Amino acid sequence: MNETNQPPQNTPEPPPQIPPVINGPRALGDDPAERVPIKNIFGVIEAVLRQPRRLLFQLRQPGAGRLIGGMLFASLICGLVYGLIIGSFSGAEQWWAAPIKFTGGLLISALICLPSLYIFAGLSGSTARLGEIFGLVAGLLLLMTVLLIGFAPVAWLFSQSTNSVLWMGLLHLMFWFVATAFGLRFLDAGFRQTNARSGAGLKTWTVIFVLVVLQMSTALRPLLGRADTFLPTEKKFFIAHWGDCMKEQGENDQSHSNR
Repeated sequence: MNETNQPPQNTPEPPPQIPPVINGPRALGDDPAERVPIKNIFGVIEAVLRQPRRLLFQLRQPGAGRLIGGMLFASLICGLVYGLIIGSFSGAEQWWAAPIKFTGGLLISALICLPSLYIFAGLSGSTARLGEIFGLVAGLLLLMTVLLIGFAPVAWLFSQSTNSVLWMGLLHLMFWFVATAFGLRFLDAGFRQTNARSGAGLKTWTVIFVLVVLQMSTALRPLLGRADTFLPTEKKFFIAHWGDCMKEQGENDQSHSNR
């Protein structure tokens, strides 16, 4: 009896494995570069600009207080330098008054808003402790002031080529809004790493922080221009102050046009 030749059966190859999808933010420290300690102020500035996750990871390590102190010191220096640019518009006593007012106002505003951020973080389900929240705010200030230093040459050019207090104020305000936006983005990235279930608390705090800084700039006026006293003797809401500045600028422009 003849045997029929059957074709060889090919064993099917197993399909390639699909890597698992990881939901949620990537864990801090999974990259070896993030675990490299930050040793000096220049390293802090480099990290906040190029490696924010490395900075966030180091804030969770023992001895983070030294890192926070370095961030605050760098923020202080950068704020004083940008304050000198502000003071160069009017000169005289503003050479020392503007840096003190600008830097002090920014640091005091952050300190005023720190308790509310900690409360909102807790309500959002965040596991961050007060020290870590303080570190995130220090990172916010550092990134803001470093970006302002980047804008300083442009601000100096306009301060030496115009006499308009109103337009210089708008220019500095625009630079501050840009720097604040990037600083808040860093804060949001750190906030999401603390297992916060909702971002509503941080959004609410953002509005509070912006309003506090704007009101602080009015309470410490003048940052631009000159005055007889170091601090104002009249209380004003910042919107009313801006309205008065615009009205005064319009009157000055009209008087110059009538000459």
